[in-house]
Amino acid sequence: MKTQKEYRALADSVLQMLQKEHSEDPSNGHLTMDNWEWPAGVALYGIWQRYRQTGDEAALAYMRNWFDRHLAGPMPHRNVNTVGPMLALCCLYDSQRDERYRALVEEWAAWVMRDMPRTEFGGLQHCTVWNRHYQQLWCDTLFMACLFLCKAGLTLDKPEYVEEAKYQFLLHIRYLQNKETGLWYHGWTFDRRNNFAGAYWGRGNAWFTAAAVELLEMLPMQDASLRLIQAALADQVVALWKLQRVNGMFTTLLDVEESPCETSATAGIAYGVLKGVRLGLIDSGYREMGLKAAGAVVAQIDENGAVQGVSNGTGMGHDLEHYRKILITPTAYGQGLTFLMLGELDRESE
Repeated sequence: MKTQKEYRALADSVLQMLQKEHSEDPSNGHLTMDNWEWPAGVALYGIWQRYRQTGDEAALAYMRNWFDRHLAGPMPHRNVNTVGPMLALCCLYDSQRDERYRALVEEWAAWVMRDMPRTEFGGLQHCTVWNRHYQQLWCDTLFMACLFLCKAGLTLDKPEYVEEAKYQFLLHIRYLQNKETGLWYHGWTFDRRNNFAGAYWGRGNAWFTAAAVELLEMLPMQDASLRLIQAALADQVVALWKLQRVNGMFTTLLDVEESPCETSATAGIAYGVLKGVRLGLIDSGYREMGLKAAGAVVAQIDENGAVQGVSNGTGMGHDLEHYRKILITPTAYGQGLTFLMLGELDRESE
């Protein structure tokens, strides 16, 4: 374990890397904050949590400047990926009460609730700007859209939004979590009624681990839905514990031994496990698993603050080879998930 001062210095370097302008260099892949898209959304939520935890005014100023700059231009096409930044914006509105932010939260939450394309049984279809992904559920949707819908419901006093977010978690659990292993598939298609390649994609599993603890923190009053979500999380964590590598990492394909280690998956899982243990959602016996994973991620932060070993944006694969071929490059969401994880290590070192 490092000291709190050391973890905060690491977090500062990760944040500074995000604040640089990378969009002019295509080799940087998703390591850019110049787009209103899900990679920036994950990073912004990490920055928000930094401000919430430490009162870092520079983090708050960066968020406000980011949103104000993007609000000055045309708004993007509405889809599951562009909903990503709305979670951080909703949190920012709660803190700052800027009515411009509220209007946007109201508009986008109403779109998710009423107009976002749906699958059978009312699932949020993973539509993007390029493809509506007809009748498809993806595990990414929980972090990118459902957390925002829940937060907006609490902020706007719309309990129906909260209930819808809980329903989406339950529906995704039904179709994406394997009942035998406890692990999560990347997706499900109602059109062909299968889980595509049957891939236990590492970062996809991390989206659920991280999203579940966020939802359960937002909604501390236990009901039947939340109890089931917590049980699904506990089931997943047992499976993840069995598949953690000796070096602390998790792999792109969790159950494929020769699959490469992947940092963003490991960071998201470490964050979810450590926070889940802290909140009493996960058995404390898994704390060492979370710390071991976090230590492996820390080792992937280079001298410039860039998180290495991150797989690029990953569409749905129809075979396992698809996941093995994804480019490895620093990304905004890799920085963001690591930023969230460093916040938990900061708490651990208090």
